[in-house]
Amino acid sequence: MQYCKKCVMPDTRPGIRFNQKGVCYSCLNYEKRQEINWKARYKELEKLAGKYRGSNGDYYDCIITVSAGKDSYYQVYTMKERLGMNPLLINIDNWGWTQTGRQNLKNMLEVFGCDLLSLNLNRKVAKKMLKKGLEHQLIPTWYWDRAVYSYPLQMAIKLNIPLIVYGENINYEYGGGQIKETDSALEQINNNVVKEISWNVWLDKDIKMKDLSPLIYPSLKEIKKAKLRPIYLSYFEPWDGYKHFQLAKKLGFKSLEKEWVRKGLPESYEQIDTVGYNVHSWLKFPKFGHQHNTDMLSQWIRTKRISRKKAVELVKKNEHILDRRMLKDFVEFIGITEKKFWSIVDKFANKNILGKKQGMWRLKPAVITALEKGGKVK
Repeated sequence: MQYCKKCVMPDTRPGIRFNQKGVCYSCLNYEKRQEINWKARYKELEKLAGKYRGSNGDYYDCIITVSAGKDSYYQVYTMKERLGMNPLLINIDNWGWTQTGRQNLKNMLEVFGCDLLSLNLNRKVAKKMLKKGLEHQLIPTWYWDRAVYSYPLQMAIKLNIPLIVYGENINYEYGGGQIKETDSALEQINNNVVKEISWNVWLDKDIKMKDLSPLIYPSLKEIKKAKLRPIYLSYFEPWDGYKHFQLAKKLGFKSLEKEWVRKGLPESYEQIDTVGYNVHSWLKFPKFGHQHNTDMLSQWIRTKRISRKKAVELVKKNEHILDRRMLKDFVEFIGITEKKFWSIVDKFANKNILGKKQGMWRLKPAVITALEKGGKVK
């Protein structure tokens, strides 16, 4: 196991790469921003918007995939307010909303004046699929995330709206197998968030393929015939979640701290519309030794909002913590006990980098040392 010398991301993140100096490609890609002509990139976006603006007459001319988050505010603000598009917003509904999240979604629709198409996934199937995902590879939200990637493209084909707008290219920005910078989101389905898994893993006497239809990614033939153009906004402007948060606040977006202070996390504005869904972010810890906490701190280091030294201390303090409210919401939804949850986690815990302390999985001392030094575990 090796930690980046600049941020606090380890090489256990699936697909992430380091250069010979021990710096991760996410940090290197961030540094490349200085070489990019962002004005020229934005002109590319303006030209692209001009191609599709009004292409369907008074009908929608693009689809924007949204949650109720600060990045969604930025996406809608950019496409509708700055570029004059007429978007249809599409989201996959949560199984457990925070009050703040519901208010932020309501406010976003009122502020921007957009129509929203929201898919409420079959809750009976969802409960079983989340439980299967947890037991299979600690990937309970595979069902939800696959729908996020597939359903907007399905609807784009059915509604004849070729331009689909996503936020950031997760692998390029934060680390992963897809290291090529591109504006096209066509390969997003292969970014390891929803890794390819045989449908046979999910199917049984109660779950049939017809129950999983929102998860079916259109074929290349269907995509070409419909001339779909899914894009990442992060290609056209430097992606910065904190700046998006500042913009969203001016437009009425609320952070979470007045409703709920989440244990183990450094902020109150990221992925705040849901409760139990965020368990999936924590489940990276037993497998890979890092979770959402490390993701955010690494981003803050790159943007100089925090020092690496301070980030290391926060990783040591919080990386192992799973907020109790998140866990309670999650286990109650899928119908298992907390004891059962932890027994499943134990089966997948990476004992090469983790050890138990007071009944909780923690990073081993040798891993902590590597984290502090920004090097390899000896």
